[in-house]
Amino acid sequence: MFSAWNWVAHGLYLLLNICFLEVSGGLVQSCGHIIPESPVLALGSNFTALCILNESCLDFGNIYANQIIWKIKNRVVPKEQYREINRTVSSVTFNDTSSLATPLTCNILADGQIEQNIYGITVTIGLPPEKPKNLSCIVHQVSKLTYPMTCTWNPGRHTFLDTHFRLKYRWPQENFPDCIPKDVNNSCTITDVQFFVNLEVWVEAANALGKAESDPLVLDPIEIVKPLSPHNLSVNSGILPTVLKLSWENRISAAVMKLKFNIRYRIIGDTNWMQVPPEDTASPRTSFSVQGLRPYTEYVFSIRCMKEDGVGYWSDWSEEKTGVTTEDKPTKGPPIWRIIDASHSPASWTVQLMWKALEPFEANGVILQYEVTVRAKLSLSSPPEKYSVNTTNLTLKLPNGTYEVTVIARNRVGASPPSVLLIPASNSKAPVKNVRTLPKDGKLWVGWTAPNSYVLKYVIEWCLVSNSSDCITEWQNEPGNVQGTYLKGDIKPFKCYLITVYPLYADGQGSGQSVKAYLQQDRPSKGPTVQTKKVGKAEAVLTWNHLTVDEQNGFIRSYTIFYKTIDGNETAVTVDPSKTEYTLSSLTSDTLYTVRMMAYTDEGGRSGPDFTFTTQKFGKGEIEAIVVPVCLAFLLIVLLGVLFCFNKRDLIKKHIWPIVPDPSKSNIAQWSPQVPAKHNFSSKDQMYPEGSFTDVSVVEIEADDKKSFSEQDLKPFDLLKKEKSTSEGHSSGIGGSSCMSSPRQSVSDSDEGEATQNTSSTVQYSTVVLNGYRDQTPVQVFSRSESTQPLLDSEERSEDHAGGGDSATQRQQYFKRNGGQDETNTDRPCFERTKQITPANEGDLVGFAQLQISGQSSQPLGIELEKNTQEAALSDVLQTSTEGQTVRPETVEGSPLSVDEMPKSYLPQTVRQGGYMPQ
Repeated sequence: MFSAWNWVAHGLYLLLNICFLEVSGGLVQSCGHIIPESPVLALGSNFTALCILNESCLDFGNIYANQIIWKIKNRVVPKEQYREINRTVSSVTFNDTSSLATPLTCNILADGQIEQNIYGITVTIGLPPEKPKNLSCIVHQVSKLTYPMTCTWNPGRHTFLDTHFRLKYRWPQENFPDCIPKDVNNSCTITDVQFFVNLEVWVEAANALGKAESDPLVLDPIEIVKPLSPHNLSVNSGILPTVLKLSWENRISAAVMKLKFNIRYRIIGDTNWMQVPPEDTASPRTSFSVQGLRPYTEYVFSIRCMKEDGVGYWSDWSEEKTGVTTEDKPTKGPPIWRIIDASHSPASWTVQLMWKALEPFEANGVILQYEVTVRAKLSLSSPPEKYSVNTTNLTLKLPNGTYEVTVIARNRVGASPPSVLLIPASNSKAPVKNVRTLPKDGKLWVGWTAPNSYVLKYVIEWCLVSNSSDCITEWQNEPGNVQGTYLKGDIKPFKCYLITVYPLYADGQGSGQSVKAYLQQDRPSKGPTVQTKKVGKAEAVLTWNHLTVDEQNGFIRSYTIFYKTIDGNETAVTVDPSKTEYTLSSLTSDTLYTVRMMAYTDEGGRSGPDFTFTTQKFGKGEIEAIVVPVCLAFLLIVLLGVLFCFNKRDLIKKHIWPIVPDPSKSNIAQWSPQVPAKHNFSSKDQMYPEGSFTDVSVVEIEADDKKSFSEQDLKPFDLLKKEKSTSEGHSSGIGGSSCMSSPRQSVSDSDEGEATQNTSSTVQYSTVVLNGYRDQTPVQVFSRSESTQPLLDSEERSEDHAGGGDSATQRQQYFKRNGGQDETNTDRPCFERTKQITPANEGDLVGFAQLQISGQSSQPLGIELEKNTQEAALSDVLQTSTEGQTVRPETVEGSPLSVDEMPKSYLPQTVRQGGYMPQ
């Protein structure tokens, strides 16, 4: 704390010492000052400044000169430049003021702690004025009596100081007030001067660093006059078509000054001026006739003047005036050329004559018409043909031959000299050689090598080649002694021109030699569009069209084809520009390629659009090498299959197309109850041969209805059971029922063993046998089976059909009648159909039997007798059946059930003597 307070007290003490205030009349006195005060210094000179301290500050604050610090713009001046003169004065010296800047300040360091500013000055650095140079004066005529004089000079370098200039002038015995420039430092205008008296003129320049004066100029103001230009200029046509007369007025008095003139003129539309010879207008005048002009041409004129002796200045050019010379005869005939078309007929030509309109300086007036004369050279006796046209072309049909054509242009004054063109029968003369072109200076130069013979003149013919417009022919004539010229038409850059050079002789002409040329080439407007013509496995044929002439913009020097895969590097191939097809080889199969094409001229190339294609997976012939063997193998397999089927045709026919007997030839169709079949059984063995039962037809009754039968009626059931168990070892199954039952294959124990054939030709029929109650006369009803199996082959034997035609007809009608009744009920259940049969016969119908007939004609007939016996026995049993009981036939399938397990009973039909058996 003590140390901090000591510093504060010491700072206050220093402040009081440095800034000691002496109050006297309200003013504050400084502790010192700098000498000189705000000096102006010359750039690069030496300078010394002194800082003087007041005595009062020395006693109060113990401040001395050795504590002074000099600064320039707050930058401390090195102490080597200080000098302590005494304890109150310190100086600083600068050897080069170019490093000096403002302000320059004097500062002190009290007790070596705090720096304080004492005084400061502003230093101005500049240069003294230079001597003004190049003093000149001119007297401008403002009006007829007013002539102010303006003098100009070179003020010299920039001084960086305020420098004042004064124009001083005087007569030898009289001075005039100075002319002080306004807003400028290099000119001043004296409003009025006197002529014919010498006047001395000079310039004085002054600033803070000094003064300078120019060399004096002594002159007579009349010698430096720039007069006003002549006015009221007029132009009039003269008597001759090549002369125009000019008139004007001068605006300076001839007593003051005599004048000479300059006259200039040009053709309107032209920028180049022509002048009348100065010596022709070197005397005072107010008019002049300009000669040597072109007839019927509009000119622009202008005029100026100056002092006759040439001392002084030319006036400005006067305002421009125009005039037109009168007409004259054309100076030359129009250039003529022809186009011959001999394509329609070799014996005659279509000749198109063309000539150019004369230039204005050649026409010398308005061309009213052209007179064309055509004369055949070989027949001089025939009169020439003459034509008068207003256009610059004429089309004629002429026989093949040599003709001389003359064209004359006529205006109001007269006719031009004739232009002559010789049309030979053939271009048999020598042509030019080595036709070449060269763009030069924005023009197209055409050169050629002249033939050895003397050439009268050359015709250079050219036209713009374009797809969008016809080739319009232009031409120009050149003398026979030249071998090159510039085309004079409107030649455009980036356009193709067809140039042809014809040599014309006195007695004919040579054939034309042509060349194509461009004034300036550029890159093509677009690139070629490439397509594929043929794509293979490892190659692709690319094709494209040439760019049109309008798209080329120059001569196509080459084509470059770029192609690549999706992830591969791009490959470039250069192609001759005359080609339109190229084959890419060594490609990868089944690969997508991207291809583009660039066309190059001398100025660069441009690329066309990208095109993609995919190479084939198989090459040429590879697919055929695979397909042909496969097809041959397939044909061989088919052929072998056909041969195999042909050899096994019987077996195939048996499995696919079995022999189906004709139902109309079946024995059942010839059988009827009224005409029973007669069977002669000579012995019991024939009647019941062992093992001859192949199918058993059963009658189904409900097992629960046994109580309705007497013991006498049920005895055949026990016999049936026994026979059934015995026959199971010999038979393969029970015959099928007429109600939704499937037939079983029958296996016979006979020696003939035809089980397979019998099975394939099995057909089922059913016979309902109704026995009267207790040996009463039965009423039999027959119904057709629903089976779709084919008829038995044995039923088609011819010996079973011996019954007479009448009985057969009756039996067929009977079966048709009864069969029709049964067919109407095929969709109903068997139980319902059985119930319908009972009331239909108005008897005690208690059941029916299903009889399955199978086997061949060679089967023993004992089975039929046994079946008839079974039917008779079954009829006796069923006689005890009450009215309304259901009798359902069913074929036994699978393994037979025991008596206790059977829900139904199967009654074999008992065959009685004299009974009816289906055949």
